[in-house]
This record gives sequence, C-alpha cells and structure tokens, in this order.
Amino acid sequence: MNPTPPLTAGTLTAAALDAAAAVARLLPSTTPLTATPAEPGALPAPDEVAVVASFVGSASADLVIIAEEAVREALLAAADAGSPVALADALRPALEAACAELGAGVLDAATTATAGEAVASDAHLFALTHDGVTRAWFALRIRAEPVPAREAGIPTQRAGLHVLYDVEMTLTAELGRTRLPVRQVLELTPGAVLELDRTAGSPADVMVNGRLIARGEVVVVDEEYGIRITQIVAGSDGIA
Repeated sequence: MNPTPPLTAGTLTAAALDAAAAVARLLPSTTPLTATPAEPGALPAPDEVAVVASFVGSASADLVIIAEEAVREALLAAADAGSPVALADALRPALEAACAELGAGVLDAATTATAGEAVASDAHLFALTHDGVTRAWFALRIRAEPVPAREAGIPTQRAGLHVLYDVEMTLTAELGRTRLPVRQVLELTPGAVLELDRTAGSPADVMVNGRLIARGEVVVVDEEYGIRITQIVAGSDGIA
C-alpha cells in the first residue's frame, strides 16, 4: 500500500481546512454548519467548555472543539430519551473525522477544559457558522511539523512508524449503514428492523478509527463472531 505522505508547510493549511470542514459535517448540530478561518482577533469566550484530544500519526496534533451550545439540543434529546451522552462522546465522531484528514494514526481519549486553556495562540482557529452566526469553534495545532523523510535522512516513513507498532488500535466491523432523523432514532423500539445500505451476503467493512482498511466475511469462531479478511483496501483509504 502507498504510505500517506507527511504533512509539509505547503499542505498544512489545506489539511487544517479539510479537518475543519469534516468537524462541521459531523457535529450533531440541529443546523448545518460551515467552517471558515476565524477573523483576526476573533476568539471563543475563555470560559466556554472545550473538548480536547491529541492525535499521533502522520502528524502529531492537538484538536479542540468548542460546541456545547451548538449540540445542546441533541444532548437534551438523548437525555430525555433515557440515553444521556457526555459532551466528549458526542463530539468523538467529529474528532475522528478531523483526524482522518491528517492521515493514519491514533486519537487518544478526549478530555474537557476551558477554551482559554485549550486554544493555543499558534493553532489554526476556525469558526463554525450558520447563516453568518458563529455556533461553534474548531482549533487545530500541529505540535511538530513533519520533515520530508529524504530531508531528515530517514530511510522511509514506514521506518519512522516503528515507534507506534506496540500501540493498540480498536478495529470495528461494519455490516452497513443507514441514516435516520433524530425523531425516528428516538422512536426505535425492540423488534424494529433497520434497512442497511448493502445487500445480504456483501462483505463487512473493517475499520480503524473510522478509516476503511479491509473487507471480509462474517464467521463464527468458538461461538463468537469473527471476520475472515478477504480484501485489504489499498490507496488513500487504507493504511501503509
């Protein structure tokens, strides 16, 4: 498989924009959001709650999402339905989507802090807006800008990844997906049948941090489900 090229000065801004756009798409906001670079001097209120996570991989980065107000209705709906969701858990898919734009790697558990503590002065800051009104914020700070392997005297990027070989990653198997409005999700009851987006007998997707790496067929191993890998996914959707 082709390794994900490291971020350089020329691609950092584009990667940050793509990450911000991914966050805007994945936030559980009741209104669609658009990511735009923050105006000079524009900052979130320092006492707002920020969800913070670190990413280690093709690039090491700190990610910050400030969106408690934007996702409040979704959190209240979940609580009213008897399934309360913590703010960090609600924002996890958005964090993972942002990391997918940075390449293969590992996203650690998210924590909370105040925006004043979490948003670094050298971070790329984006306003997440609806109809010109800022509803949330996203900040991305690359902790150490990678140097191309040939300039650093490193044989290959794969050699540099040896330090990550003992890091455990969570693999998930996905049979299919569907999309439902929040109203229908809240109306789900035992016995309800959800129609997925693939036919019976189709291979299941094997994912790492939301990134497709392989496909396989469902098998039973000692009375437990397993996946027999039938295809390794190459290219930008796979890992090196």
